[in-house]
Amino acid sequence: MFEKAIEIGMLFDFYGKLLSNKQHNVVEFYYMHDLSLSEIAEQLDISRQGVYDILKRAENRLYMYEEQLGLVEKFNLNKYKVKHILKHINVIENQADKLGSDDIKDNTKKIREIVLDILESNQEGK
Repeated sequence: MFEKAIEIGMLFDFYGKLLSNKQHNVVEFYYMHDLSLSEIAEQLDISRQGVYDILKRAENRLYMYEEQLGLVEKFNLNKYKVKHILKHINVIENQADKLGSDDIKDNTKKIREIVLDILESNQEGK
């Protein structure tokens, strides 16, 4: 269940605005605020079964959007690539230390700052 909550959370971050208002609210209450189906039903003044149906339809739509658009997969791939770049920067910096090259170290520091900025902006801009 925990893994599904993380997966739905990512999908919701990317595609949540594409859901209907009711679907958006139900997913947010259930996954983000950890409310039970009964608690959500009470808040929305619908049946527990109604909440369950809305939740399942919303989950299916989120998975469908990802299947068609693939934004979460692209995001995760880019995140992996950026982390891989950081590993290579570390190797270059270690070699620069051995050679005593301040110029290389300065350039790798600038590259590191850019890469970290990309990672941070991707986290904020999901």
